[in-house]
Amino acid sequence: MNVVVAGPDETAIADAIAAEGHTITEAPVGNRPGLEEADVHEADVYLLTDLEQATSIAVAKDLNPEVRIVVYAEGSLPDFASRQTDLVVDPQLLGPEAVAEEL
Repeated sequence: MNVVVAGPDETAIADAIAAEGHTITEAPVGNRPGLEEADVHEADVYLLTDLEQATSIAVAKDLNPEVRIVVYAEGSLPDFASRQTDLVVDPQLLGPEAVAEEL
């Protein structure tokens, strides 16, 4: 599975996903050029770790309507983003290894 991770990776979720055998591409900023460079159009999952970049969810869906959206961050998503998100996980409740295993 191809996973694009956007935002800071303070919990090492990218490493946990890679350890499960998935391909990781990091997009430090979730804007259109960053997501295109990270090949989100070929991704199976777009994993966002920074709620301040919630608008990137709409961009990712525009570039790849079939991509599954996973948010791994504390806090609440704006309504427009939550409607396009498949899964929201709080890192305080579930560790990166458990999330990676479930992907």
